[in-house]
Amino acid sequence: MLGVVLAGVVFTILGIVGMVGMVASSDTETIVKENSILVLDLDGSLSERVEDNPLQSLLGEEYQVYGLDDILSSIRKAKENENIKGIYLQTGILNASFASLEEIRNALKDFKESGKFIVAYADQYMQNMYYLASVADKVIVNPQGSIAWQGLSSQTIFFKDLLKKIGVEMEIFKVGTYKSAVEPFIATEMSDANREQVSAFLHSIWGRLLEDISASRSIPAEALDKYADGFLMLEPAETYIANGMADTLMYKDGVLNYLKELTGREANESLRTLSLEDMKNVKRHTPLDKSGNIIAVYYAFGDIDDTASASTEEGIQSEKVIKDLRKLHEDEAVKAVVLRVNSPGGSAYGSEQIWREVVLLKEAKPVIVSMSDYAASGGYYISCAADYIVADPTTLTGSIGIFGMFPNMENLLNDKLGLHFETVKTNANADMGNMTRSFNTNEKVAMQKYINQGYKLFVQRCAEGRGMSVEAIEKIAEGRVWTGATAKELGLVDELGGLDKALEIAAQKAGVESYSTISYPDQDDFFTSLLKEGKDNYINGKITETLGNSYRYLQLFENWKNMDRIQARMPFELHIK
Repeated sequence: MLGVVLAGVVFTILGIVGMVGMVASSDTETIVKENSILVLDLDGSLSERVEDNPLQSLLGEEYQVYGLDDILSSIRKAKENENIKGIYLQTGILNASFASLEEIRNALKDFKESGKFIVAYADQYMQNMYYLASVADKVIVNPQGSIAWQGLSSQTIFFKDLLKKIGVEMEIFKVGTYKSAVEPFIATEMSDANREQVSAFLHSIWGRLLEDISASRSIPAEALDKYADGFLMLEPAETYIANGMADTLMYKDGVLNYLKELTGREANESLRTLSLEDMKNVKRHTPLDKSGNIIAVYYAFGDIDDTASASTEEGIQSEKVIKDLRKLHEDEAVKAVVLRVNSPGGSAYGSEQIWREVVLLKEAKPVIVSMSDYAASGGYYISCAADYIVADPTTLTGSIGIFGMFPNMENLLNDKLGLHFETVKTNANADMGNMTRSFNTNEKVAMQKYINQGYKLFVQRCAEGRGMSVEAIEKIAEGRVWTGATAKELGLVDELGGLDKALEIAAQKAGVESYSTISYPDQDDFFTSLLKEGKDNYINGKITETLGNSYRYLQLFENWKNMDRIQARMPFELHIK
């Protein structure tokens, strides 16, 4: 028994030492050898930022989560490093929105200006990944491969009949003809208004894709649109060469030999490659800024004060954001703040609190918003007070409207489960919101009045922030979702571009020529993250990997009790394929 105990202690110490060694080695500077290639092997999902996990490869984790910030930084480093000759883009199935992909695509376009090559290859190109790959100098397809190209679609799941079967009725209070987040719970099909807005932004995004690919591949946009009406994915691979969507057909071994030729390696020599993990520890060849000036990039991504997102690595917790922005306010070295927003919204109350802190922050220094995939409803609420707003053309934004949603489980509890309740109260409204009964007439009137007041305040905040009249905002509000390109035409956005454009504008408005860019909030180190929430993140990650986007609905029901009932957010599920 003593031997077993001692062995356990020894193995525990060795395990800790090993883990410390792995973490330490992950921080070691990467030395780039001559004639190297950056390999972007994208297969998994994309997030704004991710925490390092040196145990991921050791534990055999196949599902990768990539940080957009890491990808953009790696591409910039690869452009600057003379030992890196090109980028090999190998695409799989990446869960990513087009706004983020456009930022990567623009970074790749910038990389090409250095004269270095980009080669793209896939066995089967998914549509969103072909959009990314189309910027390459050479697009290669497997001789038995395919290119998915069929246009965009968005599908909504409706729960009304399911809820009816189990005896649950949702009581809805909302403002906004286009505020469709509640529709899945009270309808069995899209409203005409929702169908109109979804069709509008799908066509806007599709038009952007056609425009970009047409410019890169020298194929008329009309021809690309026509290709999508066929069954291109089912055509022989030679079709893609004939119509100009690809350059050549090769098996994987042929691609590797081709890359060796481009880098001057012999056939019997191995390629010198760098992964994203390697690039994180490659130093940039830029002079160290000695001005002391800082432009802070504050990342706010996920749902706002939503307990469904609080159990994962993503989520905007208003109290934490307020504290962080206050520190940036007080830090004299920070000359401007770029608020990077990627949020479909959430708690209306939490959004208002963050809005207030943004107002106070911009009294001291410029605040520029950089919109990512989403900055809608609550995401727009926390953005509208900024000095300047930059969005990608395919960003989904707007959705200026709020709603309240309350489940009435009277039928489920009484008729289905045989449970009956009797309430004793001191005042008429003491049990308002009790899920064992429906709202009475007076309660419904009071709740709708409260929602109307919230909407009026939201519109007022937008009008003040954008320098527009309340009437002008009301015409484009009503909960309607817009793309970044359309939002610019409507005055909700100032300029189209990505994070780099926002940083450029921040420097101009702060009046600084030299500065350092620092990302906030600080990320926990690996061990701290593991101890704090490693188990929950791991379990949630596994469930998400298995159930995909459907897990969002399960989280919604799971966290209903603690969720803010008054929401400023876009539809719960809006996935474009």
